[in-house]
Amino acid sequence: MSSVPSTAFRLHPQLHEDTIHLGDFPLCQLLLLKNATLPWYILVPMLPGLREIHDLSRAHQHQLVDESSQLAMLMQQLHSPSKLNIAALGNMVPQLHLHHIARYESDPAWPGPVWGNLPAAAYDEAALEQLVERLHAHMPAFFTFARPWER
Repeated sequence: MSSVPSTAFRLHPQLHEDTIHLGDFPLCQLLLLKNATLPWYILVPMLPGLREIHDLSRAHQHQLVDESSQLAMLMQQLHSPSKLNIAALGNMVPQLHLHHIARYESDPAWPGPVWGNLPAAAYDEAALEQLVERLHAHMPAFFTFARPWER
C-alpha cells in the first residue's frame, strides 16, 4: 500500500501536546508518549475524520492491523515487556489512535490500568536519541523517520 497522508489530516491538539512524532508508516504516524516511565507508542492513521476502526476502508483496516502488528513485534524485541497492552479508547481524544504500551510486572501500575496511574517522567535527550537509534536499526525500510523529531 502506498503512503496515504492527506492534506486534510490534522493531529488532534492533545496528541500533539502529549507526544513526540517519531515518523510515519504508510498509513499511520508513529508517536511516542512524553512519559519515559513505560515505552508507550501511539499509531494515528493519517486520514481525516476518523473516530473508530470501522470508519477505515477494508484495505486501511488491514493496513492498520499490519502496522500495529509490526510495531508490537518491534516493541517485544526492543523492550521485552511482560505484556503488551494495545487499545483504541478515544474517551478523551476522539481522533482514532491506537495505544501500544509495554507493561512489566514491576511497573508502577501493574497489573492495573496505566491511565491516571503512572508518574510523569520526561525523556531526556540522551534517552530519546538512544531509543530512536534502536528504532532506526529495526524499523522496516518503508518507515520514514521524522527529522527533527517534533516535540
